Amino acid sequence: MSEASKRSVVVERTSTGQFIATNPRGGTVRFGTDGGDAFTPVELLLAAIGGCSAADVDVATGRHAEPTAFSVEVSGDKISDEQGNRMTGLRVTFHVAFPDDEEDADRARAILPRAVKASHDRLCTVSRTVELGTPVTTEIAED
Repeated sequence: MSEASKRSVVVERTSTGQFIATNPRGGTVRFGTDGGDAFTPVELLLAAIGGCSAADVDVATGRHAEPTAFSVEVSGDKISDEQGNRMTGLRVTFHVAFPDDEEDADRARAILPRAVKASHDRLCTVSRTVELGTPVTTEIAED
């Protein structure tokens, strides 16, 4: 793999059950596991799936018309079985509307189903990785 394909974040513990992820550009996301209002890691996974698909669909439809509503709901069931903790039944639901009286909006509406399918079938790196599966290697650094 090339350096151009590498992606990374650093996750640091800020307090009990609280963490901050930082990307190489300096952006941060706070999350936690202590039951507060911070996103949990599983919610971040759902947000990543929805955000990736939303970005794909927005690029395709937004060329034609500005939506009057655009949201993506991502849901699933967290289970624990003989394979361990995991999510099943992941569902991505788009709620998108365009102006009623614009010709360009008709084109955006027509493109929407193809854009959603293309995102699912080949474009969204996050959902493609989850759906196809990939090994995760863990290690302890020798600092």
